Amino acid sequence: MHVTHLSLVDFRSYPRAEVELGPGVSSFVGPNGQGKTNLVEAIGYLATLGSHRVASDAPLVRMGAERAVVRAAVTEGERAQLVELELNPGRANRARLNRSTQVRPRDILGVVRTVLFAPEDLHLVKGDPGERRRFLDELVMARTPRLAGVRADYERVLKQRNTLLKSAATARRHGGRGADLTTLDVWDQHLARSGAELLAQRLSLVTALRPLTDKAYEELAPGGGPVALEYRSSAGETPGVGTREELYEVLLAALGEARPQEIERGVTLVGPHRDDLLLRLGDLPARGYASHGESWSFALALRLASFALLKDEGPEPVLVLDDVFAELDGRRRERLAELVGPGEQVLVTAAVPQDVPATLAGARFAVADGQVERE
Repeated sequence: MHVTHLSLVDFRSYPRAEVELGPGVSSFVGPNGQGKTNLVEAIGYLATLGSHRVASDAPLVRMGAERAVVRAAVTEGERAQLVELELNPGRANRARLNRSTQVRPRDILGVVRTVLFAPEDLHLVKGDPGERRRFLDELVMARTPRLAGVRADYERVLKQRNTLLKSAATARRHGGRGADLTTLDVWDQHLARSGAELLAQRLSLVTALRPLTDKAYEELAPGGGPVALEYRSSAGETPGVGTREELYEVLLAALGEARPQEIERGVTLVGPHRDDLLLRLGDLPARGYASHGESWSFALALRLASFALLKDEGPEPVLVLDDVFAELDGRRRERLAELVGPGEQVLVTAAVPQDVPATLAGARFAVADGQVERE
């Protein structure tokens, strides 16, 4: 799979941009603040319906504009597709696939597949559990795009359940009778049902990633491992890869047990939204014990493992390396370049040409003053 053309209208700093791309390596080089990352961020948005830099869509729309449009032509073997997203902050985004408007944004998931390496990846190892949950869920949806609907259902039920619990907690603190909790059993069932499907997919994913991550870490830092991944569930003892019905029963029982504390605190304490992915380096948790270099190697290994998994299961993803080489020492820089260089399409951003390893020679674009020009 590779992107052959990227078109932007009022996205980030670009009033308009048209970029012709091809397979192999393409590097976007220019001083910081000129819009290099905006280009690859747009491609990543088409793949995940989210940005690796911000949590909302508003910053993605150029100041003064009402909306932004990201459009890409994508080739997979003999098949060519045109995918488009219109970003409307405060309103529903719109999607088009092959010029048809009869699609929802989540229906385009899977048309573009990317694996992104960025300086923010260090948060996968050093950051809070939310970073690792996001990593898992984005990869789950890349493997199985229909899970975007399951995740949306889970978040909707979670929000409504939390509203009910918050009302009950507020009333109790003020000496009232409390909210009517007769519907809580129904919300428990809904939350456990969608949560079980999401949990099953995460557990399956972690099982598939374990050997790939350990292998990738060894390739990046020979003799520095082993590394391991462990899924930590808020439902109690970390479950194995069970059936959805088994996981549904586990979550439902855990919700029942946690109910007194949830009513007291006014928030849902059990479910995939409270889980974590524990990363181990040797016998120790990587978070808090791994050095800076080890943390970088672990984060890169997770991305390399993601690429290997997606490539094995479907069309090869586009590899995006956003200003990552400037963060690495010489050995890791060259090793990463050797590992990703054979990719069908590799997109690199860098502040200076020297930051792009010679291994990744290919097309080069100069980015400055809102212009993208091929050299």
